[in-house]
Amino acid sequence: MSQDQAATIAVRAGINTDKHHSAVVPPIHLSSTYRLHGYDQKGEYDYSRSGNPTRSSLATALADLEGGSTGIVTNTGMSAIHLLCQLLNKDDLLVIPHDCYGGSYRLFTHLHQRGLFRLLVIDQTNLDEVRVAMQQKPKLTLLETPSNPLLRIVDVAKICELAKQAGSLVAVDNTFLTPLLQKPLSLGADIVIHSTTKFINGHSDVVAGAVVCKEPQIGEKLTWWANCIGITSSPFDSFLTLRGLKTLPVRIQQHQQNTVSLVALLSEHPAIDAVHYPGLACHPGHQLARQQQSGFGSMVSFELKGGIEAVKCLFDHLTLFTLAQSLGGVESLISHPSTMTHAGMDAEAQLVAGIKPGLVRVSVGIEHIDDLVADLTSALDKCLTV
Repeated sequence: MSQDQAATIAVRAGINTDKHHSAVVPPIHLSSTYRLHGYDQKGEYDYSRSGNPTRSSLATALADLEGGSTGIVTNTGMSAIHLLCQLLNKDDLLVIPHDCYGGSYRLFTHLHQRGLFRLLVIDQTNLDEVRVAMQQKPKLTLLETPSNPLLRIVDVAKICELAKQAGSLVAVDNTFLTPLLQKPLSLGADIVIHSTTKFINGHSDVVAGAVVCKEPQIGEKLTWWANCIGITSSPFDSFLTLRGLKTLPVRIQQHQQNTVSLVALLSEHPAIDAVHYPGLACHPGHQLARQQQSGFGSMVSFELKGGIEAVKCLFDHLTLFTLAQSLGGVESLISHPSTMTHAGMDAEAQLVAGIKPGLVRVSVGIEHIDDLVADLTSALDKCLTV
């Protein structure tokens, strides 16, 4: 699927599907329940936790964009992660990356401690570690690429090949790139997950998630579990996310254009010790990212020479970068992974993952680039005196 085709799918999702009043934009179906046609005669929908027309439009669009058979829209990104766990029994092994999102790490480690499944945490950029892990015949392997927050790149196709030989399913967190910039299912993955709170919605006003399955059998199983444990998204949140999806192609384009300019600034500024961005030729995963992605995205992290005091100084002097959790909105956001997104990891786990006190993560928005450059430059200059 070309970028142009993906843009058309995103824009046209749900358009002209209203059979009652010919509304161009699909209506919001807020009803919690649906009339049966007669005794034991259910229609397509019977209860909104199980199925909802508005949510179905979004689920279909996401499945089409990812090239999957089944889309499931959940009420949070973490619900999407939790839904994956329903594939595991107590003796099954789950393999995760050592540098995955802190909320995911917290969930997996605590469920493992309760004995719900076995867990193995590895550096997935090291294929030798992956090979050793596959010898233990995992039931499910989770990938996150680019990783959060260090933007490490793992070889999706190669790990999927190794996993298939071991009989393991592979799920890929595609939140940072969206199906516009990366297609894990086409690289061999079985499942793709998203926090649609981020780029897919794109306006920081909805919390939701999604799971897209390549094969219908897995999709049917996870659809059943999503209904069973009650984690499906509300109709209104689905409507807002569907609306956000329509501008995803143009937003992604502007996000990336702005990011290139900001990365150039960060790479040259004397207050910066290191810049983590796969678009840089010096990034360890640059060539691999070029092979499996159609763009480098708009997430950047960097390390300040002055450590935590420089971080505080930076945050105090920024005006256009909002200090806040989350990412992927039209506005530029900045965060401190150690105390925010990855606070769920203990200090030792953070150190192993490479998350240092001086590390800062930026979600580059679509404001005018001259304003962003001026704001960041001014704040970084202040950090030189720390």
